[in-house]
Amino acid sequence: MTITRFAPSPNGPLHLGHAYAAIVAHDRAKRDGGEFLLRIEDIDGARSRPELAEEFREDLRWLRLDFREVAPQSQRIASYRDAADSLRAMGLLYPCRCSRAEIAATATRMGPDGPVYPGTCLHAPIMPGPGVVWRLDMEQATDLCGPLSWTDERRGEQQARPDLFGDVVLWRKDAPASYHLAATLDDAADGVTCVTRGADLFQATHVHRLLQALLGLPEPVWHHHPVLIEADGRKLAKRRGASAIADRRRAGEDGRAVAAELRAGLFDTGISLSDYIHQAA
Repeated sequence: MTITRFAPSPNGPLHLGHAYAAIVAHDRAKRDGGEFLLRIEDIDGARSRPELAEEFREDLRWLRLDFREVAPQSQRIASYRDAADSLRAMGLLYPCRCSRAEIAATATRMGPDGPVYPGTCLHAPIMPGPGVVWRLDMEQATDLCGPLSWTDERRGEQQARPDLFGDVVLWRKDAPASYHLAATLDDAADGVTCVTRGADLFQATHVHRLLQALLGLPEPVWHHHPVLIEADGRKLAKRRGASAIADRRRAGEDGRAVAAELRAGLFDTGISLSDYIHQAA
């Protein structure tokens, strides 16, 4: 049975880009008689607003999407800590105090997320404590796992290249775990068999595939869909004030009709969602 999930962070209201992502996940699961899950990713410190979670539920109901809600990330912190402890025991995590400015000034190459960490603290005597993050020793990790691959339903088999990211942060100083670690563990715990998400997160899958191998987690397939864009070509984003679904809902718009327009590709995605689901079959 296909199991998908939609995992929004309650640090701002959902917009049409989120609705599109939720519909992709919902329809991908329902096409195979599967299940669509809602997971609230609420470990972003003071930015997380608990009251938004109920708004998200109402938004999905307004779009006529059937879902089952699973435990939010705030109830999973022990599992993140256990995984980090396991990686630490394997000698794969090390503490780091470098700031973003220091990394930008010393990096010698760029990766998918920006300047690649140059390994300044890899062999430095850094003591754990406030202000310290824990990084994955990418060279050791990739040597341990050997060559890995993963499958995207749109682009086929991919060779995993987590080395493109360098020594990524897995345990943050301002939150319990990084997106890479938390999302990978959550998807495994929830039994997700098809990870649907925007094409802007395609590269992150290289790191997630490595973490699955290191932690002995099952390997799903991935389904990276197009993202909605603004008039200037940038994807819709909360931080730029994209209009909220909740505003449309409260204004009396028909959620079923909005969902139908998204499926028909009437918003700017560059592809009809119904065609996209069909092509992925």
